[in-house]
Amino acid sequence: MNTNDMRSRKKIAALVSGGLDSAVLLHDLLKKYDEVYPVYLKGGYLWEKAELIWLKRFLKAIQQKGLKPLTILSLPIRDLYRNHWSISGKNTPGAKSRDEKVYLPGKNILLISKAAVFCALQKIPCLALGPLKTNPFPDAQLSFFKLIEKACSEGLDYQLKIETPFLHISKKKVMKLGRNLPLHLTFSCLAPKGLRHCGRCNKCAERKKASGLY
Repeated sequence: MNTNDMRSRKKIAALVSGGLDSAVLLHDLLKKYDEVYPVYLKGGYLWEKAELIWLKRFLKAIQQKGLKPLTILSLPIRDLYRNHWSISGKNTPGAKSRDEKVYLPGKNILLISKAAVFCALQKIPCLALGPLKTNPFPDAQLSFFKLIEKACSEGLDYQLKIETPFLHISKKKVMKLGRNLPLHLTFSCLAPKGLRHCGRCNKCAERKKASGLY
């Protein structure tokens, strides 16, 4: 193993939400890296209050050596999305809607850009996120991740590796990887009722199909 490989194995940051995929991703990284830094980007979406509470509960439940404290960064998007359903709560994609309806334009570009700066400042050489092979969006494709990895490394003058270990597997396979985790402490809903899933949105339908956890 060369020096760069040893360095990348030591520390990694992970973009996390309160959802199933990032929860399993985080646990998977803890088996491979000495230090894992969970990072949450707070933008002003309707679901964030509930999502953050459940995320903190999940992190507490899996606390172990190597898992670093949650970092919460601000990334306001209200000025961009304005009356978008993710902000207004109007016309939220329902259970029968196509996945394309939940697309948040440029979300991964924004998330990765800010997280990359965090990694460079903290000298963390790797950044992971958990898109699946079924993700149809343009900023969730392998070609995109390769390009933004190169752009961030060049723009920051810091060699950053972007890891997407679930990009070639299904949600069903992710669920198998996380079968022994407290996934009842995860949260995936576009229109929460307090701290509970609404049971009617696109994400709730996806979650129910994958696991029946709520």
